[in-house]
Amino acid sequence: MRIGEAVRLRILELCRERDLSMNKLSGMCGLTQSTINNIVSGRNNSATVSTIKKICDGLEITIQEFFDSHLFENLEQEIR
Repeated sequence: MRIGEAVRLRILELCRERDLSMNKLSGMCGLTQSTINNIVSGRNNSATVSTIKKICDGLEITIQEFFDSHLFENLEQEIR
């Protein structure tokens, strides 16, 4: 799995756990709904650390908690 896919799945997982819509998440983290939709739909496979930090802040978790998931184990090589 590549990092963009892992980030996408992790956001979906966290929203599912909290019963949050993408619209609700965007309001909580101060990002546009189109930004969130682009990440979770796979149109944007390279979310910045700043964007991920805003999502974490909205969810009231740390970046460490965000990346503390089996999804980030054994990621594929990004440089080819």
